[in-house]
Amino acid sequence: MPYKCEELSDEDAHRAVLSTSPRMTVAGLVSHLRWTEHCWFEVIFLDRPADANPQFGDAEDADFMVDDVPLAQLLAEFSRQCAFSNEIVAAASLDEVGRHPEYGGETLRWILLHMLEEVARHVGHLDLLREQLDGVKGYW
Repeated sequence: MPYKCEELSDEDAHRAVLSTSPRMTVAGLVSHLRWTEHCWFEVIFLDRPADANPQFGDAEDADFMVDDVPLAQLLAEFSRQCAFSNEIVAAASLDEVGRHPEYGGETLRWILLHMLEEVARHVGHLDLLREQLDGVKGYW
């Protein structure tokens, strides 16, 4: 996914191009994907605290609101979160069930399939946003 952001300026990464979804920017999507990784693997699967995760706050789409955060930082945070998620997956059984008392109950296998769908959908969004921003097409 980081390659979808190559050579994109911070200004363009934070620019909204969809009038109906002003929070959906390249930077916002990268942040959203980072926090979604955190949500499913750390909070729901391992039942760790959600305190830092803006998805559990009161503001709608808070994980997309990253106007002052450089794209390089967001990509690094996403990469670190994915590496940590990979460690969690490697240490568990696919049949193990999420431990969160309210949101748990799904197997790790289900969570992985859900994350595959989630990331694929948003990489498609990144393709469309990137083409609108600078004409680069997503055939990498």
